[in-house]
Amino acid sequence: MNGLTLAYLGDAYYEFKIREHLLQKGLTKVNQLHHEAVKFTAGVAQAKLITYLRENNELSNDEENLYKRGRNAGGKGGKNIDAKTYQQATGFEAVIGGLFLDQKERADQIIVRCINLIERGEL
Repeated sequence: MNGLTLAYLGDAYYEFKIREHLLQKGLTKVNQLHHEAVKFTAGVAQAKLITYLRENNELSNDEENLYKRGRNAGGKGGKNIDAKTYQQATGFEAVIGGLFLDQKERADQIIVRCINLIERGEL
């Protein structure tokens, strides 16, 4: 599966897990849910998360390869995100997507780690 397809899947699964987390925290108002979800799911946040995980050697070699497949798949960014940040975020999503297919438990571990990093204000 190509990097962008993995990222497409990873984006959906990561978004679902974030929404599930926020609902489990007791958030129920849609505007509040959306505002909180953006802290986790915005491209800038995903780029910071993957940079942290990579710099702290928290990814396996296979996960690094998934990241590179997504990052190198292309993408120019958009009006609110530059190309480099967009590519990093796409790489992050590709890691989640690839792990979702083959090692769902590991995908969940990384997602929980990311949730904790953001909620503790470590990024």
